[in-house]
Amino acid sequence: MSQEQPRRESKEEPIKYGDVFSSVEGELAEKTVAPRDAAMMQTAENAMMGQTQRGGAASLMQSAAMKNERAGFVGHDDVNDMPVDSGVSITATDLPGRRVITESVGGQVVGQYGQRVALQSMAQTTSGNGGGGITIGEALEATALTAGQKPVEWSDAAAIQAAEVRATGRTTIVPGGVAASAQSAATLNARLTNDQEKTKLGDILADAASKLPGDRAATRRDAEGVAGAEMRNDPFLTTHPAGVAASVAAAARLNQQTATQNNNNK
Repeated sequence: MSQEQPRRESKEEPIKYGDVFSSVEGELAEKTVAPRDAAMMQTAENAMMGQTQRGGAASLMQSAAMKNERAGFVGHDDVNDMPVDSGVSITATDLPGRRVITESVGGQVVGQYGQRVALQSMAQTTSGNGGGGITIGEALEATALTAGQKPVEWSDAAAIQAAEVRATGRTTIVPGGVAASAQSAATLNARLTNDQEKTKLGDILADAASKLPGDRAATRRDAEGVAGAEMRNDPFLTTHPAGVAASVAAAARLNQQTATQNNNNK
């Protein structure tokens, strides 16, 4: 009878928030960075700045989450409760010729950096959509960046339709618009078995804002409506962590934070 060999314990440990961000403390510092945490920050960065920032919080979180997933410490769909409960947020404070970007997770600042901005550009940014914040169309465009390679499914088409209706104020979808294109893509994709041949979200949502006959700033009610449409049409009654509903929710959250900050500065 052979003697059982003792199991070798791995000295490798998961990468935690405290390892990535030195400013983080308390309970959050001991949390393992999870993939959906990173996806939430990526969505927020795309909604606010149009792309994931090199060296920004999303990039650092994605790198840590990928290493944790490869090492088996977390699953692909894992998420921490603190980012979900307290939110992932990005705020921008405009100063003369400069914009200060602050990124937070669970109420704690994880990154802050400045951007040089021409005064004329700042004025255009403030007045471009009436000072209302990130629009629904811009949130759809952000989805093309965060989940652009995802094949269009019925849940995506339903979310895009809900977003378009809310953006335009119409009760029906726009012929030839993003919602109509998404529905056609979902119908075609359902007949295909090879994902490489399927139409992707990036194909539908690139330049989505310019394809809408009307657009407006995203609100919490818009986010709830889009999320409900996406969930009702998903076989597992869930939303994609970096999909349409997530982008609209991030835009709405950032708009609310900006409005609150502006009111406090008055």
